[in-house]
Amino acid sequence: MTRLLNALNKRRADLEGNEKGFTLIELLVVVLIIGILAAIAIPVFLGIQNSAKDSATQSGLNNLKTAIIANYTANPGDTDAPDITALGDYGYTDDTDAVVITAGTAASGPGSEWCYEGYNADFTATDTDHVYSVTSDGGVVKGECS
Repeated sequence: MTRLLNALNKRRADLEGNEKGFTLIELLVVVLIIGILAAIAIPVFLGIQNSAKDSATQSGLNNLKTAIIANYTANPGDTDAPDITALGDYGYTDDTDAVVITAGTAASGPGSEWCYEGYNADFTATDTDHVYSVTSDGGVVKGECS
């Protein structure tokens, strides 16, 4: 009987000493938690990226408006609509890799009304949620030139 109890105690001691590592349940719980966190974080990250792209478009249109006004201020007798690519002398950089600017209603002189549209190059012109416009008498607004 003593021999049997000694063998049993030895077996229990071996079992207690071999509890190294994680069980399958513990590993599954960790993987599940990581999956839930990823499911929450990825859509938030994509939304922030789209907001940043929209902000870049708005900034590009603001820069365009400033350059057009500077062009007409420097050339008061100019009656033609300024070429967007020629506005570099007035601080505008045409970066079509980031923001695509299209003319809506072109200007015809310093006192005339004009409107330009723009969207981020990662979107399309038909994706109206990401199209912005700027006019001669207003700031940047969401939507196309009217």
